[in-house]
Amino acid sequence: MRQQLKIIYELGKVRISIPIALSALTGYVLFTKSVDTQAWLLTIGVFFMACSSSVLNHWQERDIDAKMPRTKNRPLPTGKISPKNAFLLALVFALVGTLILAISNPPMALLISWLTLFFYNVVYTPLKKVSAFAVIPGSMVGALPPMIGWAGAGGSLTSEVILLVATFFFIGQIPHFWLLLLMFGEQYKLANMPSLNQLFTDAQIKRVTYTWVLTTLASAFLVIFFVIGNKIIMFFLLFYIFYLLSSLTLAVFAQQEFKVRPSFYKLNFLYLFMMIFLIVDSLVRT
Repeated sequence: MRQQLKIIYELGKVRISIPIALSALTGYVLFTKSVDTQAWLLTIGVFFMACSSSVLNHWQERDIDAKMPRTKNRPLPTGKISPKNAFLLALVFALVGTLILAISNPPMALLISWLTLFFYNVVYTPLKKVSAFAVIPGSMVGALPPMIGWAGAGGSLTSEVILLVATFFFIGQIPHFWLLLLMFGEQYKLANMPSLNQLFTDAQIKRVTYTWVLTTLASAFLVIFFVIGNKIIMFFLLFYIFYLLSSLTLAVFAQQEFKVRPSFYKLNFLYLFMMIFLIVDSLVRT
């Protein structure tokens, strides 16, 4: 039983699905300034939809995963679960997520959740096999979850507030991907996948990544000054942004060897802090 749960946990990419669900909760709380039963049902529904998308991604890339050291020990390449059962698991997750969202939230929330799955599994995942720039449309996966929560709460999708937040998460997906390339890009060659490592040197990727991080921080400033109202929360976020900026600048331009993994985690912490502080800011302003 424990082994089966471990397989489901890995296929559902729970460590990624939880932040996706949290970003949907962020959008909901931004509009309602409260956390109620509907908010939790929306969060759970989005979590199951994210798990479904992740399992489907494992199923779609099982042959590619078998060729790369980073992914060859995943459940499908190792035969711990059959492709048929993995696909059925994806359907079960999608069905559960759909039912929860359908009975607890407006139809628009369910529609955007399915749109998110579409962008990840129908657009981004197949496009990775033909273009090294698939991350651009794929970044919609980061922008849509907070809009699910906002729509679930009854908010207009043309509101400046949710558009600023969605833009931050959209832009933030791009340097996230570039940093992953610096860590694992060479492995894409083993799977005959197009990679930016084949077009640019590591030094060029490093500089482009730095540029995208600056763009992400600029979008974070917009969220801080136009969405967040609590001065203490603004201070903590600004402090972390300047810390991230200074540490990454030193890592890129002053250190002989660019240590990618610490920068990767620091950037991911910014996304997590932004979600948490947006929720807290909304709740303390009630």
